[in-house]
Amino acid sequence: YQRATEEGALLAIEFTGLAEYLALLRAAARALAPLGSSVMFYLAAAVSDFYIPVSEMPEHKIQSSEGPLQITMKMVPKMLSPLVREWAPEAFVISFKLETDPQILLDKSRQALEKYQHQVVVANVLESRRTSVIIVTRDSQTPLSLSDKEIAQGMEIEEKIVSYLQCQHTAFIERK
Repeated sequence: YQRATEEGALLAIEFTGLAEYLALLRAAARALAPLGSSVMFYLAAAVSDFYIPVSEMPEHKIQSSEGPLQITMKMVPKMLSPLVREWAPEAFVISFKLETDPQILLDKSRQALEKYQHQVVVANVLESRRTSVIIVTRDSQTPLSLSDKEIAQGMEIEEKIVSYLQCQHTAFIERK
């Protein structure tokens, strides 16, 4: 991360809300699309699959005296499809799949690859997400884990993920 930042090879985009994120993703993808396969999108896992649109937010504090509250949430729009098909079709795209049930993780990851036609899913289970992941592609699944020694040294799983994906991206570029 530090090296990529120092070399100007990483564009971290900060946002505060869903609408801002979606607009920035679209703008960045369209701006980077001419760079083709040399672009990598490392899309952080969704904070939530659901949200409340700003237009449906109450203007004032919700009063507890009005009794129990029922909230209806909308599904967060899936942006992988337009990213892969329209905005940056030649880019190397990585998404994340987080599950609480390890039994469905790989199937859900493969379904995402099939549905969105991108290159990689970083699959992880909630309880072990900071120490182990599985990198899933159309024809492989590669587990990455931190050893007890690496954990004690303060290493983060992202270091292994980024290193592995950098090699995968280089191979992707060479195939194009």
